[in-house]
Amino acid sequence: MHLTPGDSDYVLVREPVPETTVPVVFDSPHSGRRFPPDFAPAVPLEDLVGYEDRFVDDLVASAPAHGIVLVAADFPRAYIDPNRAEDDLDAHVVEDDWHSPLNPTPYGERGIGLVFRKLQSGKAIYDHPLSHAELDRRIEGYWRPFHARLEAALDAAVQRWGVVWHVDWHSMRPMGDALSPDPGEIRPDFVVSDRDGTTADAAFTDRVREILSDLGHSVAINAPFKGGYVVQRAGRPDAGRHSLQVEINRALYLDPETLQRGPGFEALRSDLDRAMAAIADYAREAAA
Repeated sequence: MHLTPGDSDYVLVREPVPETTVPVVFDSPHSGRRFPPDFAPAVPLEDLVGYEDRFVDDLVASAPAHGIVLVAADFPRAYIDPNRAEDDLDAHVVEDDWHSPLNPTPYGERGIGLVFRKLQSGKAIYDHPLSHAELDRRIEGYWRPFHARLEAALDAAVQRWGVVWHVDWHSMRPMGDALSPDPGEIRPDFVVSDRDGTTADAAFTDRVREILSDLGHSVAINAPFKGGYVVQRAGRPDAGRHSLQVEINRALYLDPETLQRGPGFEALRSDLDRAMAAIADYAREAAA
C-alpha cells in the first residue's frame, strides 16, 4: 500500500462550522489506538499501551464547538511517532543502507525515536530490523499525512487571519521514569512548553498558563519538557505561527492500573472545555 501525503484515513481532521472558526489549531499526535494491519511486533500489543497519550483526543474532542480545528493521529505512537523528526532513527531499528542519513536525537539513541525499538523495561519490540519497505510505508502512509494535514490547517488559518495559535496536546506519566529527563520527579498537573520562548509569543504561553492555573491546576513552563518536534516544526512566531506543547498529567484522568478512564475524567474534560473556550476568545480578540 502506498499513500501520498494527506491521503491516510489514519489521520483525522475535525473542523468547526465555517462561520465559527477561530485562528486556533489543536493536534493530538499520540492518542491513536488503531494499529495498522502490517504491524507485527515481537511483544503483545497490550505492552505498548503505555506509550499512548490515552484518550487525549477525547479530552479535547469539543474543540470544533469552540471554532478550533482538531487534527488527530489514529495510528499509535508505537507504530511511528509524529513527534519525532523523520531522520530521528538509530541504526538498530532499520536494515543497513537506509537511503537517507540517520540523525538520532538522545531519544532516538535510547530506542524511542521515530520508531520505538524497545519497551520501558528494555525489552526489544521487534525481533528483526525493519525492512526499507516497512519503514517507507510508515513514513509515507502515516507520518507524512499527519504533518501534511496539520500544516494545511495551520496554513489555512494564516492565510485567512495572518496568524495562528496552535496547541500540541499530550499526556505524561505522574512521575518521570528512566527514559525521561526527570527520573523519579513528581510532575505538576500540566506542563506548557514553547522551547524556551522560540515557538510562541510569550503572551500566548502566559495566557495558557494563566487559564489552566485559574482552573485550579498546577502548571510548569518548559520543565521537564521543552516541546518536541511538532512545535519545533510548526512554531515560527516571527511569521505569526505560535505553537505550544501541553502535557497533561495522567493521574488527573486515568486509572493507573487499567489505563482506562478514571474518576477524574469528566471533571478534567469539563475543565479543558472551559480552557478551550478561553483560548478561542484569546485568539479571536488578538486576531481582531
